Amino acid sequence: MKKLKNIKYTTYILICMMLFSACNDFIEEDIFSGITSENFITEDNADQLVVGIYTQVRTVYKNYGYKFEGTDIFTSRNDVTSISPSNDYVGLQPSNTNGVWSNNYDVIAKANTAINRYENQISWSDGRLTERAYGIAQARALRGLAFFNLVQQFGGVVIDLEEPVSIRSDYTRSTEEETYNQIIADLEAAIPDLEDNPETGRFSKRAAQHLLAEVYLTRAYTTFGSSADYTTAAALAESAIGGYDIRSQTFAQVFAYDNQVNDEVLFAAQWGNEGDAENKNNNKHAMFMYQVANLPGINRTTTPYGFSIGSPMPTPFYYSLFADNDTREDATIHRALIADGDATWTNLAGDVVLDNIVAGDTIVYFPKVALDATELAERLDRYWVYQPDQYLWGTPDDIPGVNYTYSRNPELTNFPIFKKFEDEDFNEDEEGARDTFIFRVAETHLIAAEAYLGAGNSSSALTHINRVRERATGVANEYTSVTIDDILNERALELAGEDNRWAVLKRTGKLEERIELYNPHVIDHGAFDAATHLLRPIPNQELTLSPDTMTQNPNY
Repeated sequence: MKKLKNIKYTTYILICMMLFSACNDFIEEDIFSGITSENFITEDNADQLVVGIYTQVRTVYKNYGYKFEGTDIFTSRNDVTSISPSNDYVGLQPSNTNGVWSNNYDVIAKANTAINRYENQISWSDGRLTERAYGIAQARALRGLAFFNLVQQFGGVVIDLEEPVSIRSDYTRSTEEETYNQIIADLEAAIPDLEDNPETGRFSKRAAQHLLAEVYLTRAYTTFGSSADYTTAAALAESAIGGYDIRSQTFAQVFAYDNQVNDEVLFAAQWGNEGDAENKNNNKHAMFMYQVANLPGINRTTTPYGFSIGSPMPTPFYYSLFADNDTREDATIHRALIADGDATWTNLAGDVVLDNIVAGDTIVYFPKVALDATELAERLDRYWVYQPDQYLWGTPDDIPGVNYTYSRNPELTNFPIFKKFEDEDFNEDEEGARDTFIFRVAETHLIAAEAYLGAGNSSSALTHINRVRERATGVANEYTSVTIDDILNERALELAGEDNRWAVLKRTGKLEERIELYNPHVIDHGAFDAATHLLRPIPNQELTLSPDTMTQNPNY
């Protein structure tokens, strides 16, 4: 369907053997005999090495650790007094393994292998040297993306640029500055040989410019960055936007299921329902929701909503950001949950029918503005209503004389669930076919706004933030001044669940301030310490594998 269109899925079994589990779920298996590793990889099938990197990128963006919880717009859906180290930083300690670390290093290992084989093993004919350069450019860009994902979370990491051929016990971390230098080197080397309009799913020149803009922007805030980094980031963001007008389609159209390949999306993790079963394995539809299938009339196997995974939920602060004229609200969240089947709602004894539920009936309603007592009671005769101050864990006091008493709701946490990631082809919390957007031009505008603000050019910063706002509200030049908090709020409205919110707050120096203002669990009992928690703990397994050379981040 959408995935890396027109790529020929050729042989790969021997490649998998050579690349230490680098096999590619996109590629159909063909069996060959009488072939050795030395003559198997040729210029005719070398692209399969690059396809394997893209497959691993999907796994990176199916891992939601370290991105959402513990921020201003996402918290845990558990009791506000409960302990969740990833959200409230109480008792946050190294784990033995960590998917953020391992998945990104898998991308790096596959990229290293592709680069080495392209440069040193494959015999390229003169007429195909452009293909050689293009393959290397894709590998370097994706390696830069993986290193950037790592450095934002862990600081300086191991810069390993060699194809993995043996087990090592001498890995050493580079400095954060050295890691940024490597990322910039990879992306700057890749951009000239990337295509402007590649096949769907490939990393384009503009996608690399978007990423490099964010890299320079993030480095600008560090002690080794400079004011020139802001200017460079802004220029790169302008190039990545490339004259595209985001107002050419609405926010809702961007997320329409039948419009996943559209001009605003610079790069996406590709999923679908064709080919290998693993191609249909996204689970983003199951994020930022609760177990709505436990409600009457909403069935676990037929619900259009999915079955929840993980514990993140939006904070009340997040919902408060939507202005009345912001069209993103309706495209992002559900303010009503609708039955997809019939059910009977009886009294506590089960012998008197209070309500016959049929498909299409409202089961839960979340008003944007609190209802008065009269309207609340009237609606509670027909379905549950949760007011804006009732979204967190807990059971509100029952309203006497109504059919839908709060004490009969089996779910203790009720809130408007996310809509924009909904799938149309999934199985409960797995087997989704929707693409995961990684870079969108709307975000590029907000990167440009932040970069121009850092460079002291507030006029250009306003131009970019207002372009995003205008698409959402229809109001031109709504912002007349701009601060970093304005940009963070606009990012929340536009990119919630897409960008790495934790990394953005860390970059801007706003993480501690905003979680202490807006994250309910942190407000109640948070233990955030900037001396510790601005870096994530290195997995214990990495320290065990290289005990004499690997070091842990401070205070873990």
